[in-house]
Amino acid sequence: MRRITMWFLATIAVVVLLFSYRTSTGTDSSPSAAPAMVTGPVAPAETGTSRGTVARSGSTTVADGPVVQTKRGNVQVQASISGGRITEVTPMTVPSTNNRSREINKRAVPQLRTEALAAQSAQIDAVSGATATSEGYTKSLQAALDSAQFQAKP
Repeated sequence: MRRITMWFLATIAVVVLLFSYRTSTGTDSSPSAAPAMVTGPVAPAETGTSRGTVARSGSTTVADGPVVQTKRGNVQVQASISGGRITEVTPMTVPSTNNRSREINKRAVPQLRTEALAAQSAQIDAVSGATATSEGYTKSLQAALDSAQFQAKP
């Protein structure tokens, strides 16, 4: 009788764990689930080699990187440069097709921004677990910096 009770409890525990596992392929139907970090329309995907738009106002330059297509979705950033320094990197588009992508990018994008501002270039390390986003982020950022004719100071 004792073995049957243990087997029954173990089976219930496994079933509960299986049903509580959240997959990354499902969509979240809750009303509070909104795409994280996505703003503006998504432009046609590019390879990251073309130049984006550049706006200059006084000593401030704002350059949009191209939309870079990754295996997880499109990535695009905008760089603000003032006084010969990168002052801001804004994500325009990041992968957000499912909950897992939103969770990963909620953590990865701020880390990539911090590293880019600290390095004052697009030569930054990829974020573990967000390799595709990291690669798209650095390609879009480098193209934005190139189109703004930004030269990193040593």
